[in-house]
Amino acid sequence: MLEKLFGVTEQTEVISISNTLSYMLAAVVVGMIIAAVYIFITEKSRRSFSFIVSMLILPAVVALVITLVGSNVARAFSIAGVFALVKFRSVPGESKDISLVFMAMAAGLACGLGYITLAFSVLAVLGVIVVVCFKVVAVCFKDTTKQLRILIPEDMNYSGAFDDLFKEYTKGAKLQKVKTTNMGTLFELTYDVQMRADADEKKFLDEIRCRNGNLKIIFCTKEQGIEKL
Repeated sequence: MLEKLFGVTEQTEVISISNTLSYMLAAVVVGMIIAAVYIFITEKSRRSFSFIVSMLILPAVVALVITLVGSNVARAFSIAGVFALVKFRSVPGESKDISLVFMAMAAGLACGLGYITLAFSVLAVLGVIVVVCFKVVAVCFKDTTKQLRILIPEDMNYSGAFDDLFKEYTKGAKLQKVKTTNMGTLFELTYDVQMRADADEKKFLDEIRCRNGNLKIIFCTKEQGIEKL
C-alpha cells in the first residue's frame, strides 16, 4: 500500500510551456471580462482599483497553479501547504465582490484544466445574470432611506420637536437613537427618513436649523456612513 502511494507521488509529468501560456492567456481574458462586469455594475465612486487588478490576475494565477499540480499528489499537498500559510487581509467587501472572486477562481480552474470553451460559456451566462440582478432587479429593492443626525440643546424637548417638518417633507421618519454629547450639554438625535419625491431638502434642513439653534446637522445616505458629530 505504501509502495503504491509513494509510487504515485514520485511520478512526474512534463509541463508544456505552450499549453500553459495559452491557458494563462485565456484566464487573463476571462479576468478582463469579470473586471469589466465589476466596473459596469459598481458606481464610479465605490470602485476599487486594487479589486480590478485582482480580478485580472486571479484567474491566471489559479490556472497556473492547476497546471503545475496536474495529477501529481506531492505537488498538490505542497501547494496546499504553501497556500495554508497565506493570510488574506483586506477591507470587508460587498457580497457581489465575493461572488466575483469565486467566479474568477472557477473560471481560472476551468482554464487551468483546459476547458477554455466551458469557462467562457459559463462566464457568459453568469455575467448576464450578475448584470441583470444588479442593474435591473436591484432597482426594485433600492433603499431610499437616508440618515439624519441633529444636535439640539439640552434644554430642548426632542420628543416630537420635528414631527411637523417630517410630516411635510418626508414619507416617514423614525427616531433610531438618542445620546448626549459635548459633556452632556447637547443631545444627538439619529433619524431614518424617507424624503418625498418633490421635497426641497435645503428648505427642510434650513427649517431644522432654525429650531436647533443652528447647531450641526448631518444628512446623507445610510450606505455612505456618517462621521461623528
